[in-house]
Amino acid sequence: MRVDINPELLQWACERAGLDTQIVSRRVPQLHAWVEGKIKPTLKQVERFANIVHAPVGFLFLPKPPVESLPIPDFRTIGNAHVGHPSPDLLETIYICQQRQEWYRDFSRITGESPCPFVGSATLKDNVLDAAEKIRHVLQFDVEARRQLHTWEEALRQFIFQADDAGILVMVSGVVGSNNRRKLNHEEFRGFALSDEMAPTVFINGSDTKSAQMFTLAHELAHIWLGKTGLSDVSPGTFPAGAEEQWCNRVAAEILVPAEYLKMQFHQNEDMRRQIARLSLYFKVSTLVIIRRIHDLGFLTYDEFTAEYHAELERLLAIMKGRGGNFYLTQKARISKRFARALIISTLEGQTLHRDAFQLLGFSKFATFREFGSRLGVL
Repeated sequence: MRVDINPELLQWACERAGLDTQIVSRRVPQLHAWVEGKIKPTLKQVERFANIVHAPVGFLFLPKPPVESLPIPDFRTIGNAHVGHPSPDLLETIYICQQRQEWYRDFSRITGESPCPFVGSATLKDNVLDAAEKIRHVLQFDVEARRQLHTWEEALRQFIFQADDAGILVMVSGVVGSNNRRKLNHEEFRGFALSDEMAPTVFINGSDTKSAQMFTLAHELAHIWLGKTGLSDVSPGTFPAGAEEQWCNRVAAEILVPAEYLKMQFHQNEDMRRQIARLSLYFKVSTLVIIRRIHDLGFLTYDEFTAEYHAELERLLAIMKGRGGNFYLTQKARISKRFARALIISTLEGQTLHRDAFQLLGFSKFATFREFGSRLGVL
C-alpha cells in the first residue's frame, strides 16, 4: 500500500535530525524519488524512514512541517538571543524524563510520601551564600565530608546519590534513553530541571566532561530550590545574561567551593598551576570550578581566568577516554536510583505492568530487569 507524503515533510525530517538528504539516501535509496514525486513510498517504508530520522511517523502525514517548540522554558542563550530549533534527541530526552517524573509523582502520592519542602523555598532575592548553605545542608554535601573522599570523581558520584536520597530524581546520561547510537550533544544543552514538589527531577548531559557535570548538577539544584523548570547550558566558564541563570551559577559555585573556605586556603605566593591542583584535591571539585572560584574572589583577572580556564579545559579534553563501564552502574546514574527502585518494587507488586516498566527503564529483556533489581537491592 503506497501513501501520499508531502516531499517538503521528507526534507524537513532530515533537517530536523541534522542529516543531509544525501546521507539518508544511502540507507533509503528511494528517498530522492519520493522527494521528486516520481514514486510514492509504502507505509512500511515511511515507518523505516521515520525511525532513521527519529521523527514521529504521524508528523510525516501532516500537510506542512510542524513548528516544534521546547516543552519547558529555555534559559540557553547565544549572546542575548535564545537558541532555537531543538534537536529530536533533546526533545525525546525531555519527554522521557517527564514521563518518569509523572510516574514517580503518582507513585509517591499513592504511597503517602510527603512533598519536598525545599522545592520553591528560595527566591532570587535570597542571599547567595545563605541559599548555597541551605542546599549543602539538605544534601549533607559539606566540604569536610568531601575531604574524606579520595577524588573529586568520587565526590561527584556521592553528590548525585545524596541529591537522590534527598528526594530529587537525578538522571545522568549521554545518550537518548538507552540507545547508545544516539549520543546527546553537550554543545546543545548541559542539563535541565523539572520542578515538582513530589518528584523534582534533574537531568545532566553525560556526554559533557565529568568536570562540568558537578557544576551543572549544582546549578540545576539551584533551579529546583527556586521552584523553576528550565533548560540550561552553563558551565564554570560561562557568564549568563539572565538574572535567574546568574543567580543559579553563583549559588552553584558557592555550593561547591564556599568563598570563606577558599579565602583561607588560597596562598598568594604559590604557583597558580600547583595551587589549582591542590585546591581541587582539597575541595574535591574539578580544576575548572577552582579556576572559576579564584576569579570570582578577585585573585585572577578576567583575561587571566580566560587563559587558565581554556588551557585547563584543553588538557582535560585531551586525556578524556571513551572507556566503557559496568552497564548496571551506568544505568543507576542514567535513571535515578530512587526512581528505579520505586518502579521495580511497584512492578513486582503488580501495580505497574512489566511492559510499562520496561519502557520507562529502557529495557527489553526480563533478565536485565531482574539483574538490575538485584543490584539495587530490590530482589
